[in-house]
Amino acid sequence: MLGVTSLRQIRLVPDSAMVMAAPTWAAYEHLLLDLGDNRPSRIAYVGGELEVRMPGVLHELLSRVLAAIVATLADELGLEFNDFGSVRLENPTSQSAVEPDGCFYLENAQQGQGFAVDVSAIAPDLVIEVDIASRSQRRLPIYAPLGVPEIWLYRQERLEILRQVGGGYEPQGHSVAFPGVTVVQLNQWLALRQTGTDLTVIRAVRQFCREVGD
Repeated sequence: MLGVTSLRQIRLVPDSAMVMAAPTWAAYEHLLLDLGDNRPSRIAYVGGELEVRMPGVLHELLSRVLAAIVATLADELGLEFNDFGSVRLENPTSQSAVEPDGCFYLENAQQGQGFAVDVSAIAPDLVIEVDIASRSQRRLPIYAPLGVPEIWLYRQERLEILRQVGGGYEPQGHSVAFPGVTVVQLNQWLALRQTGTDLTVIRAVRQFCREVGD
């Protein structure tokens, strides 16, 4: 664990993470204030510990490709959506907080309209997590109390679809937000990025949606 006094001297390298003690919600808020909002790192707080992650190139590439897939699916399927990126999601009741790699309001898109949105009022319908800088086991328990129904989790070079079941998450074969999209299909789209560009992936998603609609 790292003490509060050492926080400002720490410089994380890409694709690394650190964990420090924050035994109370007030201590978490103090550390958050010390970190500031103008930073590339992302945080998660649960169980008296604050995790700070520094995304690297691969982490950001995967996050943005997955976000592009979500936006393209919503557009092609005629679904309203709002992309809130890595906005901080907090739950003082469960004393937990997290900054996801991406989060979307789909079914609840209307509540996400405008520029003065209270993200604590309603949970995102879909969250993206890329498990490179640190292990996702620390962050996944935060999402259930927040009420997030679905997570797209990339870990061990493969994407998983997780759905909230009870107090945790279980792997699923298809998306809840996009019922016609399977986990196999999502991994096939990601594989296209190995030899193509983001546009290659977006075009494949558009073609899929149009073929399904025919």
